[in-house]
Amino acid sequence: MSFAGLKLHPDLQRGLKELGFVRPTPIQTEAIPIALAGEDILACASTGSGKTAAFLLPIMHRLMEKPRGTTRALVLTPTRELAAQIVEDLNDLAVHTPISGAAIYGGVGMGPQEHALRSGVDVIVATPGRLLDHLRAPYAKMTGLEHLVLDEADRMLDMGFLPEIRRILRQLPTKRQTLFFSATLPAPIATLANEMLDSPVTINVERTSAPAAGITQAIYPVAQELKTSLFLTLLERNEIGDALVFTRTKHRADRLARALVNAGVKADRIHGDRSQQSRTAALAGFKRGKFRVLVATDIAARGIDVEALGHVVNFDVPMAAEDYIHRVGRTGRAEATGDAFTFVSPQEEESLGRIEKQLGKRLPRVVLPDFDYTARPEPKRALAPLRPSRGGRAGGSSGGGSRGSSGRGSGGGAGRGAGGSRASGGSRGAGSGRDAGSGTSGSSGRSGSGGRSGGGSSTRQRPAGR
Repeated sequence: MSFAGLKLHPDLQRGLKELGFVRPTPIQTEAIPIALAGEDILACASTGSGKTAAFLLPIMHRLMEKPRGTTRALVLTPTRELAAQIVEDLNDLAVHTPISGAAIYGGVGMGPQEHALRSGVDVIVATPGRLLDHLRAPYAKMTGLEHLVLDEADRMLDMGFLPEIRRILRQLPTKRQTLFFSATLPAPIATLANEMLDSPVTINVERTSAPAAGITQAIYPVAQELKTSLFLTLLERNEIGDALVFTRTKHRADRLARALVNAGVKADRIHGDRSQQSRTAALAGFKRGKFRVLVATDIAARGIDVEALGHVVNFDVPMAAEDYIHRVGRTGRAEATGDAFTFVSPQEEESLGRIEKQLGKRLPRVVLPDFDYTARPEPKRALAPLRPSRGGRAGGSSGGGSRGSSGRGSGGGAGRGAGGSRASGGSRGAGSGRDAGSGTSGSSGRSGSGGRSGGGSSTRQRPAGR
């Protein structure tokens, strides 16, 4: 099916065509007609499947004939990076329409956000904590709301946003369309969906999560204290080009980035404790190619597109199989190819075993030729051993914001096109923002498996969205 077959407004079709998007992804093919009909949706689809366009396009279609001046759609999302990316996606898709959108998140001043709420932009994309800050004021009442989207619902649950979501729901009209998107459907998410949705249509796309077929996965067994040396050796031998590297904690992200820079590698890092200016600069630098390596914490694994990213490196094995899938999903997106390398110390074999059980297969082990696996690491390069894993999901160590008197930081990024192939980051800042923040990377340009037709002899189709 092409987008032309989805009966979207001609102005939206025109924008999609100019962006080079022709063929919808499976989640878009299933969700858009249902949402156009006004039904509630409970959708389980993996990261990179195109769910942003799956909920934006039908909402925008239904808003086209509405009078301006009232906020009629609200999208709740866990991080400021994702909030800003969704707004950028909306702006790209709405280029030939009057539809407007704004991002509401912490770590930045509230003045421009207040103006957006007072002026009644059509679509608000918000992180829960900062939205609640605004909802305390009369100007932020959403009495005209007709569409509500929960994006990355399982991640919001992981980050402790359930109480905030419930408080927000109490301030929204009960008569509305609700679209609920989640990469996984654990029991608490299913309970929340049952409370929010009215006779929803359930859509399961790739519910059994697995990395995309285009991702080559490899395990590098190595002592914890030699991981930095191994990574540097892979970089020196050009076994790895550009790389998004995941560590388990913010402290380890800082130390690894520092070790890389000391070794002459152009690198930076993104996590919830960095200022917005620093995170924006790190992300923009990675997009432009200024930095070869961007080090991030787990929260960056969801929702941010990185076009043509060659490598994802798990410097630390994630404690949950779902996090592994979302990490490696940063490469090989939209039918592209990529490599995912995971460094595994003896202490992390148990966590790796859980991941392989989820995947249903044993991942190939790789031994790098001529690397001295018995060497004593240079003190400046070695990172301290990880604490032994007790299983389950890591809590509070993966780059999310921490609770406290200053609240939880949150950040913003930007995405491009129906799939959000361009990203830029924000940071946790001072003030009243309470939304967990982190960052990830993006590269300019559009994403997809194909491109626009060239010359005139052939045309390759591309799926819209991530």
